[in-house]
Amino acid sequence: MALKEFFNREEWSPYLAGGLAGVLLALSVLVTGKFLGASTSFVRVAGMLERLFWPQKVAQNAYFMKKAPVVEWQVVMVLGILVGALVSSRMSGDFRFTLVPPLWEERFGFTPLRRALVAFVGGCILLFGARLAGGCPSGHGISGVSQLALSSIVAMVGFVVGGVLVARALYAGRW
Repeated sequence: MALKEFFNREEWSPYLAGGLAGVLLALSVLVTGKFLGASTSFVRVAGMLERLFWPQKVAQNAYFMKKAPVVEWQVVMVLGILVGALVSSRMSGDFRFTLVPPLWEERFGFTPLRRALVAFVGGCILLFGARLAGGCPSGHGISGVSQLALSSIVAMVGFVVGGVLVARALYAGRW
């Protein structure tokens, strides 16, 4: 199959995508000595933004005393995930720009304030859970499980079960 035909398909093989994630993980460890993960990036960006308004608070924060919040390769990786998702959706012809996905609008209405509040609370819960679990689903799922870390396997089971329960509670009967 030609490369152009491969990228113009509507969906990629999960085996190929998983294999590419594994190659990215191996390159990450070889080049940087660090495993993949994304939640730390959000904490560091929040610290950089907070430093603009309350520099003394960030300077006294125990987490940032160990390592000052700076843009590192993981922040760039998260941005690359966004760009990669856009590029792959455009190449497959699956890209659609919508202000509000239909299922989200049906569940939470078209009122921007309500949707923003639900999204903000959900994001806070997600970030709290990721920090509580010692990493995010990408960190535990790709890096931790690849090392057969029991804590990562338990965390991934928790992420999946929690996601299914929340999805069922929010969108019951809407599939």
